[in-house]
Amino acid sequence: MYKKFFALVMALGLVACASVPQQQTVELPADYFKQSPGRIGVVMAVPAPDTTFPGAGCLLCYATASAMNSSLTTAVKAWPVDDLQALKGEMVTLLRARGVQAVALDQPLQLNTLPDRQAELGFARKSFATLAKSASVDRLLVINVQALGAWRNYASYVPTGAPQAVLKGEAYLVDAGTDRLEWFDKFDLALAAEGEWDEAPKFPGLSNAYFQVLERGKDRIKKSFQ
Repeated sequence: MYKKFFALVMALGLVACASVPQQQTVELPADYFKQSPGRIGVVMAVPAPDTTFPGAGCLLCYATASAMNSSLTTAVKAWPVDDLQALKGEMVTLLRARGVQAVALDQPLQLNTLPDRQAELGFARKSFATLAKSASVDRLLVINVQALGAWRNYASYVPTGAPQAVLKGEAYLVDAGTDRLEWFDKFDLALAAEGEWDEAPKFPGLSNAYFQVLERGKDRIKKSFQ
């Protein structure tokens, strides 16, 4: 629980203190697949689903929120990720349908193991040269899911609304030789349950919202490559 609290605090602090403008959407050129982009590797990071309580901004607040939602957390941690992980293979299929050599990288994406590069708009924050070389690819389609599960907003100790199923992260196509972003999209999807959400122990309404969020996220990423 405390690791989650400190991770949330650090993430919010990094966002607040960032001096570099946030990367905006980069559209894939209409003629991209006529330009022989070479061999593309698809790599993906998917965290385990979990609950988060933004706004519960002190340790005691967060402990209280966690205790109040313990049955929800148990249910969320059991949500499957198979449908989301299948996106990697589905993207390979889409790319091949566009005439591109594409391969799914077996290993999960571990951005923290890649070298940092100078923050610069239009370029990845990490150097992908070594990873691309090991996979014998020219470009990488990176799908980095940063948050998955359910978030419930708080004002200190008090919940300000019902929890929502969330899928947050970014996806981008990067030229491994230059680290230039050829396509970039940030996704921040959230959906509440229809009707009553507090139906322990399975929380079927919120679980259904979770699967809807996954499908919407997958469709959003696929859209640029269809």
